[in-house]
Amino acid sequence: MEEENACLRVFADKEQLNHCSRKLETAKETIQKLSEVLSLAGSETRLKLLYLLEQEGELCVCDLSDVLGMTMPAVSQQLRKLKDGNIIQSKKVGQTIFYALKPEHLAAIRPLFQYISAETAKRLEKVI
Repeated sequence: MEEENACLRVFADKEQLNHCSRKLETAKETIQKLSEVLSLAGSETRLKLLYLLEQEGELCVCDLSDVLGMTMPAVSQQLRKLKDGNIIQSKKVGQTIFYALKPEHLAAIRPLFQYISAETAKRLEKVI
């Protein structure tokens, strides 16, 4: 019986394979962090929250609740997941808590939001 991972190639480029292994090892920590961020951003609601925070800088639960048409407890629950995942931070001003993306995650997820903005701009051009 053949192995499931049996390769049909005649010769393996061991240099290329070693190079690939070194790349993965070097990028291991970054890949892990990005994987965690993308895992949390995998929910449509959380992706919307992250997008709004990236676009606006900071917003409070009330703002997010109004924009998303969700209850404040529902928004708070999603924010809690993002905060527990160390993707967002909060600061209290008087009685209000404002949320913002942690700067160290902006570089990783900003391209996603640039894509959203570019696609939105394309749709707007078609309407006009």
